Amino acid sequence: MSVWFVTGASRGLGAEIVREALSRGHSVIATARNAEAVLTTYPDKPAGLLAVTTDVTSQEQLQAAVDAGLAEFGRIDVVVNNAGYGLVGAVEEVSDKAVRDLFEVNVFGVLNTLRATLPTLRAQRSGCVLNIGSVAGFATAPGTGLYGATKFALEGISEALHGELAPLGVRVVIVEPGGFRTDFLNSASLEVQPASISDYDAGAGPTRAALAANDGRQPGDPAKAAAAIVDVAEAAEPPLRLQLGADAVERVEGKLDLVRRELDQWRHIALSTGF
Repeated sequence: MSVWFVTGASRGLGAEIVREALSRGHSVIATARNAEAVLTTYPDKPAGLLAVTTDVTSQEQLQAAVDAGLAEFGRIDVVVNNAGYGLVGAVEEVSDKAVRDLFEVNVFGVLNTLRATLPTLRAQRSGCVLNIGSVAGFATAPGTGLYGATKFALEGISEALHGELAPLGVRVVIVEPGGFRTDFLNSASLEVQPASISDYDAGAGPTRAALAANDGRQPGDPAKAAAAIVDVAEAAEPPLRLQLGADAVERVEGKLDLVRRELDQWRHIALSTGF
């Protein structure tokens, strides 16, 4: 059985991943900004669960969580970078502070977690890193560009990390979920910037309306997503990217088609720039 290290484990997809991993006999170091929020889900505290209060923006707290996990279980096999939140607003509308706060959690929080956990995986010459991205990190939309930017960053980090860790026996998977019926679209996980520039009503406005209307109506089952994620972590040869949900597959296929059409249409220009 494996030992999992999961960030953002108190609710949503993170909590479902913890539940699924425990149900299969794995041990879990479940981190959240408040460990008590994790423990309320498991009042009997399963033997394989260690809940640790950890803010991913703090390298010191993450290292302490890793040290506590190693003291409890002796190893870490699977790292799940799940902590993060969403941001809605046209690019020009979103405040500088809101953007920096978002990147601090969604990007630098992942880097902090990797710095704390990868020394263990490298020493073991085994393990799996699961970075929970989003289909918005492959094909974003008006009104979610800055959230998408954090997930695009995660795509780049994951691609490079895949090549860097493969020779050491450590696998990397980036998960690209579509819409899943968690609390991601309510105020617990989604920050909505005021629509302050009317010129963007036609561009970002429909996205704002769609997200608000879709809260609680997302097509994806988070328990099934968690099962798929644990399946992939247990696979001998997992993919670099895993799309989850028919909506994610459709958006990825749509972008691939667009890129191919534009590449073909403008190929003569692209190839005209060499010496």
